[in-house]
Amino acid sequence: MKAYVFPGQGSQFVGMGKDLYEQHEAAKQLFDKANEILGFNITEIMFNGTDEELKQTKVTQPAIFLHSVAQAAVAKDFAPDMVAGHSLGEFSALVASKVLSFEDGLRLVYKRAMAMQAACEANPSTMAAILGLEDDKVEEVCASIDEVVVAANYNCPGQLVISGSNKGIEIACEKMKEAGAKRALPLPVGGAFHSPLMKPAEEELAKAIEETTFAQGICPIYQNVDAKPHTDPAEIKQNLIKQLTAPVRWTQSVQQMVADGATHFVECGPGKVLQGLVKKIERTAEVSSAE
Repeated sequence: MKAYVFPGQGSQFVGMGKDLYEQHEAAKQLFDKANEILGFNITEIMFNGTDEELKQTKVTQPAIFLHSVAQAAVAKDFAPDMVAGHSLGEFSALVASKVLSFEDGLRLVYKRAMAMQAACEANPSTMAAILGLEDDKVEEVCASIDEVVVAANYNCPGQLVISGSNKGIEIACEKMKEAGAKRALPLPVGGAFHSPLMKPAEEELAKAIEETTFAQGICPIYQNVDAKPHTDPAEIKQNLIKQLTAPVRWTQSVQQMVADGATHFVECGPGKVLQGLVKKIERTAEVSSAE
């Protein structure tokens, strides 16, 4: 069975999507429509901007979403048995599997980006990657700290990202090293994504999600919040709302997809980050980029 997976923030690069724009009329139409909906020329930043411009949350999130959805739209034999997306990628997966329209997906992604940016500015916070520690040990260390610090991204065995207040992450990095972590690396991100500090963004996004039409998709989506397959539009909505303050259970999602019959994972979007993670979670899985 084929699973299509969609990357999140961090996969962006200057020049992303240019080949799709130049080679496929269907992709070009999506890029042009995105400029119109967003009210600024995102394609110009994607194709010719600087790394700094691309790194702004309000640009990064719609740019990765746009690239991913366009790639799925022009992919040969696009017929997923299941889909999943890492954090932001969940929105791309919902559009590709026909739960959301492109226009609604893009509007929600942009609103999410702006709400997250505002939450970051209101509460200076950050994230760090912890390498070489068991998940339960990372959770235990987080729980022992008197600041907001939580497990945020279960990326693959031995790689977990934590999220929290600046002070909390600083203390956590020291404690993780003491507990035996190979590395504890603060990440260059704008704030504590997938933590309680994103509550104001979650509340703002919840309203927009509630007002948006979600349809019955063409296949199940394995959602970040519980790593389980969902087809019910009302359930998908609720899980998407919870996603901003809950951890991304990527390891568990891939394990569940494999248990449910996935043998080939196709990454739709910029980069190959997810292919690398899938291989670390399930060595026997076949991985490739969408063509």
